[in-house]
Amino acid sequence: MFALIDCNNFYASCERVFQPQYEGKAVVILSNNDGCVIARSNEAKVLGIPMGAPAFKFRSEFKKYNIKVFSSNYPLYGDMSHRVMTILEEYTPNVEIYSIDEAFLKFQGFEYFDLRETGLKIRKQVRQWTGIPVSIGIARSKALAKIANKIAKKFTNKTGGIYCIDNDEKRLKALKWTAISDVWGVGIRHEKRLRGLGVKSALDFVNLPDSWVKKNLSILGLRLKRDLQGAPTIQLEETVPAKKSIATTRSFKSTISTFSNLEERITTYTLLGAEKLRKQRSCASAIYVFVRSNPFQKEAEQYRNGCTVTLPYSTDSSLILNQYALKGLKSIFRSGIEYKKAGILLLGLTPSTSRQMSLFEKDSAKHSVLMQTLDKIHRRFGPHRMKLASQDLKQTWKMRRDHLSSRFTTEIDEVIKVK
Repeated sequence: MFALIDCNNFYASCERVFQPQYEGKAVVILSNNDGCVIARSNEAKVLGIPMGAPAFKFRSEFKKYNIKVFSSNYPLYGDMSHRVMTILEEYTPNVEIYSIDEAFLKFQGFEYFDLRETGLKIRKQVRQWTGIPVSIGIARSKALAKIANKIAKKFTNKTGGIYCIDNDEKRLKALKWTAISDVWGVGIRHEKRLRGLGVKSALDFVNLPDSWVKKNLSILGLRLKRDLQGAPTIQLEETVPAKKSIATTRSFKSTISTFSNLEERITTYTLLGAEKLRKQRSCASAIYVFVRSNPFQKEAEQYRNGCTVTLPYSTDSSLILNQYALKGLKSIFRSGIEYKKAGILLLGLTPSTSRQMSLFEKDSAKHSVLMQTLDKIHRRFGPHRMKLASQDLKQTWKMRRDHLSSRFTTEIDEVIKVK
């Protein structure tokens, strides 16, 4: 049996744990630079605040309905997610962390256990130890567990936040209830094609011939069908696959026009990307650099450009990567433009243990030791403690986060004080 544990309105719940005065009240979380709504409490959904709503267009609604607005606080959310996942790993060694607020559990060898009782215990422990409410769906396959979780969340008063699809009667009823657009793995393109055939529910999809599904939706569609039939075909992915590319991009709090300021930003982004690169033990063989003007400033001159710089050898050195990133920036920079966004993308990733060396390689062993030392310092004392000369040593660039809460669990100076 599989279980899907999903944290309810996770970002909003994290904020409420340390500020319980907002329990039962409308809460929204904004994206980087307080751009748009990326998370909503149930109360905000009822008020009609859509996902992705531009914050500047909904300020009047926020004020009218007394909606509490928070800037995204990723250090807090990441730490709370880790606490939840650590609890889940106590119940079974077979855990797939699907996203920051979701995890699949596989209960192998639990044939004589009451899994609903186990689910109730998990839900109670997570709530008691972290303050985060969760919904749990249990079924014979991952795809069915997804549907069971949706039912548990939709009908919380009846299900108690837990629903088990443990027989064919429940399975068929759940499939008939689930719209094809809500089936895990069915995207917009496939949904349109299926609706054209009269497929409106998950049950309609399951009743399609195997030959049609395999021809039109590939082997992945056939696996999904098998999963929905109750035959576990999509298995857990217990190891996180290494990323094939690493992106670091940001919109600026205000526009910038000088090369020196852009240089500082690209350097900072490259260093952040290089840290991620080393964390997954990879090297990059190319780097893509791009800049953008502000498309919402219609009266200003518009400009967007980017270039890919191929490195002479694969590397994870911040120094080498930054050297080539700045070469790319110089080739696309145009004076007189008000830039609003820039970023880098590390490409051609290979394992650091099997990279191809060059006869004239300059990336010496000293770089490797230096990078390990920098990463260790940043892990212990926090990011941006040490910088390159091309960065502004006196200025800390910050995103617009006018509604940021405290980092209650990751910064000793911001923990709650009990008087």
